[in-house]
Amino acid sequence: MKETMAYCGLICRTCPIYLATRQKDAEKKLEMRAEIARQIEEIYGQKGSAEDIGDCDGCKAGTGRLFCTGCEIKQCAIGKEIENCAYCSEYACDKLERLFVTDGGARERLDQIRSTL
Repeated sequence: MKETMAYCGLICRTCPIYLATRQKDAEKKLEMRAEIARQIEEIYGQKGSAEDIGDCDGCKAGTGRLFCTGCEIKQCAIGKEIENCAYCSEYACDKLERLFVTDGGARERLDQIRSTL
């Protein structure tokens, strides 16, 4: 199965927001979103609630259901017309370095792609 990878190297099927979007049980979905809001506050210092967590099909899905609507990384990659940040001549920029603090796996995936270029 081909992985759906965001521009930043995140794997969609492992993203809590993506998983909550696909949850059929409304009570479980609300619990998942409450946990996501808690993690966002803990990691990024941004207060929110379960109701603030919207649906997301992944930044490349084109469905309009996107959690990180103002994502600088996504906008940059689209502007440069690259598949993901591994193909960027400015890799790894400050925007990515901030993400890598919370998701080292994204760095590993992008580094793996870069090693094949």
